[in-house]
Amino acid sequence: MATVQLSEAEKVYVLHGIRDDLRVDGRSCEDYRHMEIETDVVSNTDGSAKVTLGHTAVLVGIKAEMGKPRPAQPAEGYMEFFVDCSANATPEFEGRGGEELGMELTNTLYRVFNNKRSVDLASLCISPGEHCWLLYVDVLLLQCDGNLYDGISIAIKAALFNTKIPKVLISEGEDGGTEIELSDDPYDCVRLSVDNVPCIVTLCKVGPRHVVDATLQEKACSVASLIMAVTPAGTCTCMRKVGGGSLDPESIFEMTEAGKRVGRALHGPLKALLSQEEALGQKRQKVGFLA
Repeated sequence: MATVQLSEAEKVYVLHGIRDDLRVDGRSCEDYRHMEIETDVVSNTDGSAKVTLGHTAVLVGIKAEMGKPRPAQPAEGYMEFFVDCSANATPEFEGRGGEELGMELTNTLYRVFNNKRSVDLASLCISPGEHCWLLYVDVLLLQCDGNLYDGISIAIKAALFNTKIPKVLISEGEDGGTEIELSDDPYDCVRLSVDNVPCIVTLCKVGPRHVVDATLQEKACSVASLIMAVTPAGTCTCMRKVGGGSLDPESIFEMTEAGKRVGRALHGPLKALLSQEEALGQKRQKVGFLA
C-alpha cells in the first residue's frame, strides 16, 4: 500500500482536526471526497467504468466469455478478478510491492462480489451443468491517494451496471445435441441486476474517532481500519480488519454502525448518477484500451 511520511507536528495537526470533526481538506469525518464516475469508457469490453475519488483513479473492464459451470454450482455462472497495481500510480507498486497489494485486493473482491447474495449468478447460467457466462473483471489502478477499496468497489458496481451480455438462443441440433447461437444484434442483450451489489466502506481509526475515505496523510495517522461491504439496504455482507493496531469492542460497534449508515447513503446517489450517465447514450466517444 502506498504510504507517506509525516512529522510529529503534522500528525498532531491531523489528529486535532479529526477530533474536532474538521479534516485537513475541510470534510467532516463521514464525508467522501469529490467523486467522478464514467461508464462505457473502454471500447473492447462488455462493460467498463472509471472512478476518480479525490486523486485516486481506478479503471475497471468486464469481459463476458462462455464457459462451463463449476461442479459445486452447476446452475450458476461465476466471476474472476484481476487487479493490476500500475507502477505509474506510485513508485511503491514496482516489483513485489504491487503484486502483494494486487493479491490482497483480489482476495477481498472475491469475498465481496463472487457470491449469489451480491450478484445474481443464476442469471449467468445458460444451460445447467454445461454452459454459463464467466465474467472477467480486470481492475487497473491509475492513481493512488488512499481509499483503494472503496474506489474499486464503486467502479466494479458501475461496470456491472454497464455490462451488456449477448442473448443466447438454445436449440436442438440434428444429432440430438444442443446448439447455442449468440444474437448478432448489439441491442439484443441481457443486463445484470445491481440492486444487491454492495459497495465497500473503509473506516480508519484515527485517535479517538474514525474517518471515511481517508487520504494517505490520514492513513499514516491511523492505527487500524475496518473494511465493510454494505448493500443498498444497509446490510453488512463482509467485514475485515486491517492494520497493526487493535480496536476495542466499543470502537468496532461505532465503526460498524457508521459504515452501514454511510454505505446506505452512498448507494442512492450512485444509482441516480449511473442512470443519468446511461441516459447520455452514444453522445460520448469511448476512449482507452484495456489489455
